[in-house]
Amino acid sequence: MFDITLLVLLVVTAIAITRVTDLFAAVMLSGIYGLLSASFFVVLDAVDVAFTEAAVGAGIFPLLMLLVLGVTGRYEKNDLNRVKASVVKKISVFITLLITGGLLVLGTIDMPAFGDVNAPAQQHVNIRYIEQSPQEIGIPNMVTSVLASYRGYDTLGEVLVIFTAAMGVLALFSSQLFSTRAPAIKVEKDHMHDHNVLRIVSKILIPLILLFAFYVQFHGEYGPGGGFQAGVIFAAGIILYTMLYGLDKARQVIKPGVLRVLCAFGVFIYGSTGVVSMLSGGNFLDYSVLANDPVIGQHLGILVIELGVGITIAAGMILIFFAFSHQAESQLEEQ
Repeated sequence: MFDITLLVLLVVTAIAITRVTDLFAAVMLSGIYGLLSASFFVVLDAVDVAFTEAAVGAGIFPLLMLLVLGVTGRYEKNDLNRVKASVVKKISVFITLLITGGLLVLGTIDMPAFGDVNAPAQQHVNIRYIEQSPQEIGIPNMVTSVLASYRGYDTLGEVLVIFTAAMGVLALFSSQLFSTRAPAIKVEKDHMHDHNVLRIVSKILIPLILLFAFYVQFHGEYGPGGGFQAGVIFAAGIILYTMLYGLDKARQVIKPGVLRVLCAFGVFIYGSTGVVSMLSGGNFLDYSVLANDPVIGQHLGILVIELGVGITIAAGMILIFFAFSHQAESQLEEQ
């Protein structure tokens, strides 16, 4: 019954997102959808995935979208022609989704039952990971073993995607983000951010958020967490500071130029770990050769590459937020 309730809430929230015309409400509903998804993953015992969904879907994603609304506006501009075109577009999209959904349902008919021990998914690499991971990797969190060691190439690709996204956003915006000039609307902004209750609460919460990010970073071997989750949590703390105190003060705390270097440095740490593994006589990202004891080598390699992941994710998310925030300020100055 609990699973059915969560699924119903997910469907209702998804429909509500498509129906609302207020983009602010759509962003808030998207955050609720992320939280519901995280709850559903917890029910499925996918705690690491739930952690990521909560941090991204219900955490940093709504913050970024709220900032985008500051650039684009809260409401869509509708006219009669656009409304007619929108109706035709919605009908075509609905038909496409209906056909796609039907094909997906048709494809599930030949699939084995969920949880069937004889299913191919239960007879392939899963058994290998479950049986050999304690001896080969030696850490309690098997998800970290898979992502950081067995699937090290995949995780490196994911980090490169985040790095590329951050660099792409920076390429679209002016280099003035990296200057130190004071904004022309500084007085207005200071007044806008002058909320004593929020300031006091943030001074209590932000250090705890950053401390929790470090805990998640270095506890990923033993429990849910790791570089991805820690990087997003750390970035959320800095973004919260920026939203309350303004971009100018946030740039004084952590400079965009330093963030740009850190974003690349995290990828460098990850890739260098693989190169060191090769120079030590092993394969790329084979951490077993990093120490005399293969298990200790695995621990060391995972710790280092997770640190690189956390640095890149945190720096990339903060840079993206800074870029959009700077764009919003520039448009406000022009007005």
